[in-house]
Parts: sequence; structure tokens; C-alpha cells
Amino acid sequence: MHSLNHKSYNQIGEEGSSSLGSILLNCVNLSTLGLYLYQNQINEQGVSTLCSYLKNCKNLSNLTLQLTDNQIGVQGAQALSSAIVSCQNISVLSLYLYNVQIGDEGTKALSVAFLSCINLSNLTLLLARNQIGLQGAQALGSSLANCTNLQSLKLFLVNNQIGNQGLSALSTGLLSNKSLSNLKIDLTNNQINDEGVLVLGTTLANSTKIKSLGLDLTNNQIGVEGVVALGSCLAKCINLSNLTFQLRQNQLSDAQKQRLVIKIFKFKRLVAKSIAL
Repeated sequence: MHSLNHKSYNQIGEEGSSSLGSILLNCVNLSTLGLYLYQNQINEQGVSTLCSYLKNCKNLSNLTLQLTDNQIGVQGAQALSSAIVSCQNISVLSLYLYNVQIGDEGTKALSVAFLSCINLSNLTLLLARNQIGLQGAQALGSSLANCTNLQSLKLFLVNNQIGNQGLSALSTGLLSNKSLSNLKIDLTNNQINDEGVLVLGTTLANSTKIKSLGLDLTNNQIGVEGVVALGSCLAKCINLSNLTFQLRQNQLSDAQKQRLVIKIFKFKRLVAKSIAL
């Protein structure tokens, strides 16, 4: 067997997750695995048990785990991290962990795991609504900076507390990664203002590898100073050819939004561009 895809929305709880995990004992040659267990009343112990079985799947190269709206907490994140470390052949990893109560400590635990995935080239990480702040952002930035084969990253941090310092640490780490060419990052509602955007823009301007960028800064506290700086910095991204940019619900007038749109659409090297202000 090379692929096991288990979809679920059935409130399986701790006992069910243990039973599901036991199936993996006989799947040592599994290369692709997708487990969709959102809203299933799985707690820290249930995830820990499931992950103890997942460690046996050492030949996995493609792993998707959908654990949204469960209560896995820090202990569950640590167990998940340990399982990923045991699967060092993973090249494509997708973790959907919306509202699972992991906080900074759980985020730091997960960040450690990424360093062990030496073949990791494609990462999708949904960590929205997890009370992640500066320490979690620092851990993510530091870890992902050292994933030397990572080419594509989709990072969703909606409704956390990243703030300006967290954004600085995260962007500095991510954009120091020399292999990363495709980046999508959603920072909607994260207490970011002009100061944070200025650091982000400066970091982007110094990045020569990013070819495709998706940036969502909806519902922050960004004003005209931040927007002008960001626009100027994006103009310096010499290899950027694909840009998706969202800046809704910030502190900008219609006239200021229009000026930014005009400026971005003058970037002649952009093959594809989508701007929502």
C-alpha cells in the first residue's frame, strides 16, 4: 500500500484516533498519507497516541494532517513534532491546525521538527487562531530559514498576536532562506502597523529568490507611511513575477489605496498581479 486517505467528521474522539492509528502499524511502506480529522473531539492524549503509530511510517514522502478544531494543545503539538522527526523522507507536508490551542510553546515544538525534514520542499502550514505571539514567530522564522531544500511555503497565521516584532523575526528568517521562491503568507488580524510593514518591506527588497509572493495584511493598523514604504520595497524585488496582495480594513483612504495600485501595476516585470485594498 502506498496511499491511505481517511476522511472523517464523526467525533471519533480519543478512542477512535487510537484505533485509526493502529491501522498504520501495517503500513510501513506507505508513501502518501492524508488524515482529515477536523472537529472530532480529539484531545492531547488522542493525538499523542495517533502520532506514536505514525512514527512507524518512515517511508512517507507526502503527508497531510487536518486536525482543525480539536483540542490537541502543547502536548499534542510535541507529539506531532516527534512523529514528523521520525519521518525524515517527507518532501511535501501539509498541516492544518486551525484553532487547536497550541500557542507559542506548541509552535516552537513544531518548528523543531521542520529542521529534521532535510528533503522538505513544499510546506503548507495553517496555524490560524492559536494565540501565537513573538516567541512562536521567532521559532518559525529561525527553523524555516534553515530548511535548505524548501521551495514553496504557504503560511496562514490569521487571528494570532504576531505583532511588529514577530513579523520582523518571521520575515527575516523566511527571506534568508536561499531556496525559497514561492511564498504565500496570511497575517490577517495580527496587530501589525507601519513599523512592522517597513521591516517586512526592507526584508523583501533584499530577497533575490522570491518569484511568487502572496501577502495578506487585512485588518491590521497599517497607514500611508507603511504602504508607501512597502510599495517602494516591492519595486526592488528584482525576480518577483507573480504578486497577490491584500490590504483590506487598514487605515488608508481611497486615494491612498489608488496610488498604491497604480504604483504596483507599473511594475513591468510582473506577469500576474492581483491587488485587493
